[in-house]
This record gives sequence, C-alpha cells and structure tokens, in this order.
Amino acid sequence: MSEWALSLIDWTRDAGALGVVVFVVAYVVAALALLPGSILTIGAGLVYGPIFGTLLVSPVSVLAATAAFLVGRGVARAWVTRRMERHPRFALVDRAIGANGFKIVALLRLSPIFPYNILNYALALTRVRLHDFVAASFIGMLPGTLLFVYIGSLASTASEIVAGKRPAAGSLETVFFWGGLVATVVAAVVVTRVARKALGNALTGEVKP
Repeated sequence: MSEWALSLIDWTRDAGALGVVVFVVAYVVAALALLPGSILTIGAGLVYGPIFGTLLVSPVSVLAATAAFLVGRGVARAWVTRRMERHPRFALVDRAIGANGFKIVALLRLSPIFPYNILNYALALTRVRLHDFVAASFIGMLPGTLLFVYIGSLASTASEIVAGKRPAAGSLETVFFWGGLVATVVAAVVVTRVARKALGNALTGEVKP
C-alpha cells in the first residue's frame, strides 16, 4: 500500500468534515493520475465504516471516473489513444459500445478487462454517451465498492490493512470477521462470473458479421 495513502487515511480519521473533502479530492486526483483507487476505497471502510464508507465512495468513485473520462475526451485524447493501441481487446469494446453503450460499460465495470483507472480513459475514446457512462459506472462499480469498503471496515488501523491482521482467534469478532468477509467475497465472485460471461457474449455478438 502506498505511503501517501496510509498517511491520508490516518489523517482523515480525526479531520471531520475537512477529512471528507480532502478524501474526495484525493480520490479524483488518484483517478486522473492512474493511481490505485482501491487503496482509498479500503481506507474509507476503515475510517467511515461499511455504510457511510460505501455512501461516500460510491458517488466519489463515479465523480473521479467521470473526471478522467472528460479529460480523456479532451486534452488527453492523443495520449489515451496511443496507450489504447497496446490493448487489442479495446477494438472489440469500441465496436460493441456503438450498439449498446450502457450495457457494455456496466458489464465492463462488473467484470473489467481493463483496470478501473485505465477504463475511465479508454471509454473516453468510444461513442458512449456521458449519461450512459455515469449511470452504468455507478451500477457496475457498486459491488466492488461494497467489497473493498467492507474489508477496510474490519480493520482498526491502516497498518492492520497492510499486515492483514484480524481479531484474536476464538473471539466473537473472529466469527463475524470471517462470516461477513466470506459472504461478501462470495457475492462479489458470483456477480463477477455472471458479468464476465455476459460481457463475453455481448462482445462476441456485436462483432459478428
């Protein structure tokens, strides 16, 4: 985990409303700079808990994605185009989005063939409409957000997230820790597998002559 993210997570715990503002700004900057947003998502679970953490990260992650999307369609378009030339699968995505942008974006978010930050920029090169991008991203990223926020909520300090510590063996907290974690992971895996199959069928169907 990056040192800057650890420091930010520790600082926001006692920063109140200012911490929320700084967290939002940091999340947007991370998306624009292609830094891993999952670190901050997990940190939100630690600082704000599973419910408020999800309510915070879900719209903020969409805001950050939209900011990168708009930058990719504007000043950074040439740079994004060169980067996407390295990904032959992007041609399939581009052609499929022309027919059903909302569906393909949602499936890409649920079972990404590109990481979150790269996908934000990559989709800027396609014909997907902005409102479809925003709505599909919100829906498609929600399961992953829930998973990472919940994982973060199980820790008591940022260092515990790094060390992978858990409650002491034999305690009631251990039961809730593993029970909740397993249930959340299983749900995420099921959603991801279903989305991957649907995405494969959608891409294959769209590129048939």
